[in-house]
Amino acid sequence: MNLRNRTLSASGFHSPKRGIIDVLDDVLIEIDAEGVITALHRHGDPNYRTIRDARDASGELVTLPAGFYILPGFVDLHVHAPQYPQLGDALDVPLEVWLQKYTFPLEARYQDDAFARRIYRLLVDDLLANGTTTALYFATIHQEATRALVDICVEKGQRALIGKVAMDNTDECPDYYRDRSTEEALDGTRALIDYVRGHPQNGEGRVLPVVTPRFIPSCTDATLEGLGAVARECGCHVQTHCSESDWAQGYVLARHGMTDTNSLDRFGLLGRKTVLAHANFLTAKDMETVRARKAAVAHCPLSNAYFANAVFPLRAALEKGLHVGLGTDISGGPSASMLENARGAILASRMLQRGVDPNLPATARATFGPAQIDFRDAFHIATTGGGVALDLPVGQFTPGYQFDAVLIDADAEKGTVRLFEDRDKGERILQKIIYTASRPNIAATWVGGSKV
Repeated sequence: MNLRNRTLSASGFHSPKRGIIDVLDDVLIEIDAEGVITALHRHGDPNYRTIRDARDASGELVTLPAGFYILPGFVDLHVHAPQYPQLGDALDVPLEVWLQKYTFPLEARYQDDAFARRIYRLLVDDLLANGTTTALYFATIHQEATRALVDICVEKGQRALIGKVAMDNTDECPDYYRDRSTEEALDGTRALIDYVRGHPQNGEGRVLPVVTPRFIPSCTDATLEGLGAVARECGCHVQTHCSESDWAQGYVLARHGMTDTNSLDRFGLLGRKTVLAHANFLTAKDMETVRARKAAVAHCPLSNAYFANAVFPLRAALEKGLHVGLGTDISGGPSASMLENARGAILASRMLQRGVDPNLPATARATFGPAQIDFRDAFHIATTGGGVALDLPVGQFTPGYQFDAVLIDADAEKGTVRLFEDRDKGERILQKIIYTASRPNIAATWVGGSKV
């Protein structure tokens, strides 16, 4: 059902502020012709009944039945689109081996446009079915395949930010898969920016271009410097990996004599529209730099468990005022579900706080300090946090924001949510959704008021 120029009567949840769940009980959400929320009327407001009756009489009212709940659409801040075929595969080796042995050979196949279109169609369909309304995509070095991803996101209606990967360092990139020069990396980046902005079906700007140095090990200094200049010229978003693993962190320290954060900053790649994937090894000074630049972190708890050799201190970052959202890191993370990754964020935080050495008493195991988060924080970073990270009006049901939403059917026949009327009320319903919902519970997804 298309909800543009409609008023939706529904119950649900959102989290405009960290730590607070706003329970929406039988609210009216007014959505304009552009898919933007223009007003939210709560049950009990003075004009609620008058507005509801008027919208009902005019045929503009859409009412959801009991047992259905709306959530803001999920914002996935880190997706490697070409890696979808190896989701759940090759997770038993270190990052540097995983890249060279499995990932680069797979990504090189995207020189075949037919292969690229087949995989990208499947990926976008699956992400929308999982409730991911906005995705920040790494593509490959290939211009045509990356344009195909743009075309597919435009066609299917997903809100997407897409970057042609830049990687030209001959020491770390294989001959069969790399930009042949700095000029090729920069020209390819500019060409994709022009393609996205000039796309005839992208008039609403639902798909945006992203400057995408893969990470410092993959790029020469000349390319990093050039991409910083491109980012300033175009005002685009920037995405890259930052301090992901011991190997990646150590490589940058050895090559540049400074942390990833400082190095990216000196190349002009750290700003309000920058998203740093992982960031597990940020120092206290790094965090201050990221905060000062108003950049963001894509927290990828599942892939961090396999490749990071560390746990990102999510709570510490949030309490320092960093912008943080959630990412699946397909396929370093073995699940395309943002719900699964939200659970992973909670689980990782508890382990970080409590410690894992059974040879130590409980008081000695907990060496990190307060680290634990709950379902409220996980829900926040999966929705509002991602919107803030991208500086986009998405992730919450607030006037002026896009109506990007997921419809949860708590009673779905093959679903995994079990609610009991005598005990599950208010935010406890959301808690059960976060911890137990699965794809069969997702009944519909809207982007900008249009069902996708």
